[in-house]
Amino acid sequence: MEQYFPIIILGLLAVMLFVLPARQRKRMQAQAQEMQDSLTVGTPVMTTSGLHGTVAALAEKTVDLEIAPGIVVTFARPAILEIRKPLGDPGHAATDEGTDSGTPGATGGRPADGTL
Repeated sequence: MEQYFPIIILGLLAVMLFVLPARQRKRMQAQAQEMQDSLTVGTPVMTTSGLHGTVAALAEKTVDLEIAPGIVVTFARPAILEIRKPLGDPGHAATDEGTDSGTPGATGGRPADGTL
């Protein structure tokens, strides 16, 4: 039995190197498909290239994203990396940045009307 020990170890290593990563890939593909199925118009998303936008329209293989008011671009569905949470959640401040600390212009030095 001791003479077969190295062969048994090699077999176990092969299982660990090929079977376990395949299961992980399958799980990740299922999560990606679930995320794709949950996309609806108005959902804030981020693409694989880091572009943030809101879903404006959905097709079978593409998704139209509004990246600025009136600017709509088309991406392949697999380019959607994740669904983002809406930014302007009133009543919940994400960080302490922009709070009034006694300095003029609590909006980071920009005028309150949004002009540059």
